[in-house]
Amino acid sequence: MKTLYIIRHAKSSWDDSNQPDFERPLNKRGTHDAPIMARRLKNKLFKPELFISSPAVRAFTTAKIFAGEYEYPVDKIVTEERIYEAGIRELISVVNTIDDKVQSALLFGHNPGLTSLSNFLGDQAVPEMPTCSIVGLRFNDVRWGEIERFSGECFLFDYPKKSDD
Repeated sequence: MKTLYIIRHAKSSWDDSNQPDFERPLNKRGTHDAPIMARRLKNKLFKPELFISSPAVRAFTTAKIFAGEYEYPVDKIVTEERIYEAGIRELISVVNTIDDKVQSALLFGHNPGLTSLSNFLGDQAVPEMPTCSIVGLRFNDVRWGEIERFSGECFLFDYPKKSDD
């Protein structure tokens, strides 16, 4: 079974209107929420084998915070340029190229692409993913390269303002 966790970057700063979008850092709420969400995921998940992130500052910083919680080496986070400003086609391409030895992967990126990806792959609709939200999808008896529309079971949708069930 393959498991994919789709994680939208934590809340980013808009303080500097001259700053390029790619370089926007996390704001105070983002640096607060990301460690909380990393711990919440860790409490529900075995150790992930692969971290893949957009190279944009806000996404990569979110990935580094999650890596710290998992004691995953930051230098092993795969940065994938195709994730930044990606649509479904690019994101599916990233997922389809994951090595089949990997059973669980975390994918850090941006909206609207991640919400679209979650709804494309999952068996149930997910509303727009808030910042630092997580969608978990399971894929049975399939290789990463065979993952396609509605082939995943959506078993998790969590976000910072969601109350504990």
